[in-house]
Amino acid sequence: MSVKIAVLVSGGGTNLQALIDAEKTGMFGEGKISLVVASKPGVYALERAANNGIPSCVLSRKDYESIADYSKALADLLTAEGIGLVVLAGFLTIIDEQVFNAFPYRMINVHPALIPSFCGKGYYGLKVHEAALEKGVKVSGATVHFVTPECDAGPIILQKAVAVEQDDTPETLQKRIMEEAEWKILPEAVKLFCQGKLRVSDNKVYID
Repeated sequence: MSVKIAVLVSGGGTNLQALIDAEKTGMFGEGKISLVVASKPGVYALERAANNGIPSCVLSRKDYESIADYSKALADLLTAEGIGLVVLAGFLTIIDEQVFNAFPYRMINVHPALIPSFCGKGYYGLKVHEAALEKGVKVSGATVHFVTPECDAGPIILQKAVAVEQDDTPETLQKRIMEEAEWKILPEAVKLFCQGKLRVSDNKVYID
């Protein structure tokens, strides 16, 4: 089915690039990345969008008095653009239930750990990998899940495990998880969504 996809970013956009590359192979069928929204100006993800002819805009949190005002603006923008799927790809700005309510089970996020480990409030970026190494886990990985109002608690769509090496630093582990897990399962989850194959029941995702 034809799905307009919006990708929300806050940084370099490596996951955005993985999605762009996947779309170019025809992986999403009629699904198309139609909009990139950045939470601040000047991030490299906006250049990636421009280089690939994808419309983009900046919705900066500091331009709004509250999370509620910002969330309403974001929900209104995505709704006006006719977006069918919202992908959070390293989007680090807090949003409230107005966005989730506008896109129930139509928002997905990629998290750089195997949920329910190392997730929730405060676990983002390198902090996730620092916590994993501190705990001495032998495997970590990435999770793609539907977004719900509770942080990192939505139904899990896909997960992929990645080995932790004895001499890993947070940076080397982050890089391996991106390359071996995030960049693979995020495009796969978008593909399954665009194919209409994801079904949610009792907070679990079933793939038809």
